[in-house]
Order: sequence, then C-alpha cells, then structure tokens
Amino acid sequence: MSAAQDDAEAGTTPKGPLIRGVQVTGPAALNAAAVIVAALYFGRELLVPLVLALLLAFVLAPAVGLLQRARVPHVAAVLFTVLLAFAVIFGVGAVVGGQASQLSTGLPRYETIIRDKLSSLAVGGAIVERLNGTLQNLVRSMAGAAPEPAAPPVPAPAAAPVATVPTLDGSSAIVVVRSVVEPLLGPLATAGIVIVFLIFALLYREDLRDRLVRLLGRQDLHRTILAMNDAAQRLSRYFLFQLALNVGFGAFITGGLWLLGLPSPLLWGILAGTMRFVPFIGTFIALAPTVLLALAVVPGWSLALSVLALFIISDLIVGQVVEPLLYGHSTGLSPMAVIVAAAFWTFLWGPIGLLLSTPLTVCFVVLGHHVEAMAFLEVMLSDRPPLQPEETFYQRALEGDARALLGQARVQLGTASLAEYYDRVALRGLSLAQTDLSQDLLEFERLEAIHQQIASLLKAIATIDAAHSESVVSARPASAQPASDWAEDGSVIVVPSRGQLDDLAADMTAQVLRSYGFGARVEPNAVLSASRKIQTDLSQAKLCCLSVLDGGSTVSGVQYLLSRMRRAMPDAFVVLGLWHGDRNRTILPSLREAGVEETVVTSLQEILAFCKARQA
Repeated sequence: MSAAQDDAEAGTTPKGPLIRGVQVTGPAALNAAAVIVAALYFGRELLVPLVLALLLAFVLAPAVGLLQRARVPHVAAVLFTVLLAFAVIFGVGAVVGGQASQLSTGLPRYETIIRDKLSSLAVGGAIVERLNGTLQNLVRSMAGAAPEPAAPPVPAPAAAPVATVPTLDGSSAIVVVRSVVEPLLGPLATAGIVIVFLIFALLYREDLRDRLVRLLGRQDLHRTILAMNDAAQRLSRYFLFQLALNVGFGAFITGGLWLLGLPSPLLWGILAGTMRFVPFIGTFIALAPTVLLALAVVPGWSLALSVLALFIISDLIVGQVVEPLLYGHSTGLSPMAVIVAAAFWTFLWGPIGLLLSTPLTVCFVVLGHHVEAMAFLEVMLSDRPPLQPEETFYQRALEGDARALLGQARVQLGTASLAEYYDRVALRGLSLAQTDLSQDLLEFERLEAIHQQIASLLKAIATIDAAHSESVVSARPASAQPASDWAEDGSVIVVPSRGQLDDLAADMTAQVLRSYGFGARVEPNAVLSASRKIQTDLSQAKLCCLSVLDGGSTVSGVQYLLSRMRRAMPDAFVVLGLWHGDRNRTILPSLREAGVEETVVTSLQEILAFCKARQA
C-alpha cells in the first residue's frame, strides 16, 4: 500500500506534491535545491563544457539535418559541421588577435591624448577652486573679517630617479615557454572537451533523445515527446535568430565605427556582437572600452559622442524594432527573471555563466511548461501574466485600485468589443467574487468596497463608450440598426435578481445593448413586487431579462422573479440571463427540474444576438 493511500485512509492530505509517487515536502525541496546548486558550483569544470556543447548542438543540428537531406552521410555531416563551426570561431579569434596587435602600436600616442584631456580637466578644476576661494574671501571682507591667506606655492616635486631594469642572467627557455603556454592550457582543454562532447551529442542525438524519453516519461510518450520537441524548437529558433541578429548588429557597428574613423573597427564590432548575448548590460559592456578608445584617438570629444550615439541608437533599433518584428520576445522570459538568472549563473560559473544565463533559463521555462511538478518555474520565470485577466480584475477590485481597473479596461477594449470585455473579464471577475461570497470568505465591508469600485468602473466605461457608441450606431447602415420600436427607451428591461452583485451584471447587460442602439434600461426588482412600491411604465417593454449571477440566487427566488415578470410584462418576451455559471454548481439543471422554461442565455454576446434576432 502506498503512502498516498495510507494518507487517504487516515483522512489526511499530503503536504506536498507527488512526483512519480514520491511525496515532496517543503524541507525536502529546499534540501534538493541546495544539493543541486552545490553540484552546479563545484562541478562547473565539467558542467560548463558539457552545457556549451549541448547548446552548440542545438545551433548546429539544423545544419547537420540539411546536409543529411542532401545525401551526406551522418558522420561526415557531423564532422564537417563541427569543423566548420570551430574554424569560424578560431578565425574570429585570430581576427580579434590581429586587430588587438594593430591597436597596441598606437597606445603611446593614445596615452598622450588621454593625459592632455585629463590635464585640461584638472586645469578647469583648479580654476573653479580658485574662483571659489576668491568668493569666500570677498564674503569675509564684506563681513569685516580678515581674508584668508593665500596658500603657499607648492614646491615642484623632485625628478624621480631613473629606474634600472635588471637583466635576467641565465634564464631558462623552459621557464619562458611554460609562462607562455600555461595560461593557454585551460582554454584549450575546455575547447577540446567541448568539441568532443559536441561531436558525440550530434552523432548520438537520437539515442540521447530516446534515453531521455525512457527516463522522463515512458508512460506518457505523447506528452514527453511534445515537451522535448518544444524545447528543441524554441532553443534552436532562439539561438539561430539571436546569432543572426547579433552578427548583423556587430557588422552594423563595425561599419559605423569604420565610417567614424575609429581604429580597429572590426575588433569592436565583434565585441559588440558577442556581448549582446549578455542580456540588458551586454551592449554597455562593449560600449565602455569603445568610448574610451574614442576619447584617446582624437583630442576633441566629438568622436566619443558619435560612438556613444551609434551604440545607443543601434541597440534601441535592434531591441525595440527588429527583434519584435523578427521573432518577438522568443525567450519567453520576464525581465526580472533575466536579471536574476544572469546574477545566479554568473555567481555559479563566472563570465561563461553570464553568457549562458538566458538559454539555460529558457530550458527551465520549457521544463516548467510541460512538467506539472515544475510548473512553478514557468510562473516565476516566464513572461506570461501570472494571473488571468478576470483574476486580475477581481484582485484590483479587492485592493480598491480604481485606476488599475480602468487601465485594464482601456487595454482590453483596445482589442475587444464591450460585450467581449464584459464576458471574458468583468463577468468572470464578478463570478470569482460571488464564489468567495457564497463561501463566506468576503466580509461585508470588503464586499461593499468591491461593489463600489466596480460600479465606478462601469460609470467610467459608460462615459467613455457613450460618444463612441453614438458615432458607431449612426455610422451603421439602416439594415443593421434596431427597429424604431426597439430603439425606444424601455424596450428592453433588465432586472437584477436578489444576489448582492446581480445589479452590476444587469448594468453591464444594459450598457452592451445600448451600445448597439437598443433602448435598454435597468429596473430594480422591486418593480415586480405585488405592492408595486415603485411606479414605472413597463408597457413599452418588448423583452425582459432577469440578470442572475450564478451562485447568488436560489432556485425558488429565480422562479418567483420570473413569475412576477410574466405578470408585470405579459406582452414582453422573458429571458433568463445566467452569467458564467460554474458547471459544478450551476443552478440551471435545478431550474429545469423545477419547470422553468424561459430562454436562458449565459453571455452578453448571446443576449445581444437574441435581441437582434427578435427585432428582425
């Protein structure tokens, strides 16, 4: 018998999620996270080359596939692709080295220009200091105090003795060679491990995928394969587009710097394209040495300002125009997640971790999207809204944030009609509030605050929508206009039920119908009472809708109001608006069992279509 069954028989609920039948509690999850972080940190010497190889495999896999479709053998396609890729990488490294050596020849002249600029700044600072001292002495003399004596001249420093460079007698060639070779052994060893891992990852890609399927989800092959294909496609697409975009960015920077006359423009273009893989701060990392060189090349400041403008404008165009047009925000990461991931991976793996932070975090987002136990990763890291629009609506109403409610409404109404916004967001938000109210989770004061906030929102939307509705209705052809008798005020009567939020749903219903030219009006349910406490002319009514938010009224209460409607408006067609009922607790089956035969609509778009059909 499993632990879950024992808990069920004992009447207890597991305190953590079940992963493959194993209960995971909070302390166990924290311990596992600590072990994983420690393994990532202490195993970085092995993990960094492995991760680099796997990420390069995502980039090179499409090229291998193209060669295989061209009838090139698999092994030959892999070896050719890997050799070509590393030839390009080492070629770029050679270009960078050549550009750097050319740049080093002009360093003495650049040093002189920098010293002249610093001395000019120092002279300017001395002038400001002298003016400040003069003003202080003037204030002292006006106050009757003796002026401050001038500072004695500072004697010139004595000439520094010329340093003599000791000669190394009997230096060994082995020592010299080792001092040159040792710094290169680490990068060369890492490159060799990456090449080996990359070749094997491309050669045995299918085998590795099958083993992952066997390990992760043989019981659910369909979902596991979909998850792996999604991860591979998203990563490959991201890497390829990002690589192409950054190469183009580096080429554009190179051309701009060449036109400006900056030495070694190719070096700085390669640096700019490479650093752009680093999120947010990569461009500024490449900008700093480039601007410093521009300051050192010419005596003036125009070149440095031009370089600064070139980088900023180029990054804005690429980041805000080209990227969204090319592939949108394909990483699927929130800005905060990108920053936190960059700091986390830099702490673990240094500069390589900074470069790999975005693709690694994308992998975690894909994992959270497809693995239920890891869903928190997608919530924390992805750029998807953490709450649904109706949940955000209810949350802001709870918090009393009227400005945020109206802002959300403006955004939604920019892409949807009023009926669609009310159906998808506002009425569903009201249903959430009604659910909490039915479970006695809302205090009276909080309910009143929610009611006031939503009522204010509806008034604001009515004001905004009034002019627009008039222009839209007048612009419609005559065939699309309601009949004259349906356009008169009171032709459609909307009556809220006895729920505490039903009146808000009734206001939404009337607003939508009025926006399409119908003479809709909201009347309180007191007009249906036998004593007729409120005297209202209902003779013009052609359709009467009882507005019910599911969960806020009883079956008997709805039956009573429907019967009173039929008596008060015998010539009107009666409709029951049962807004967004939960299938698990809707009162509709109970109403049918009780003999209610009125037409039932469940959305504002349905009642709008029904009114159009009735008046036609």
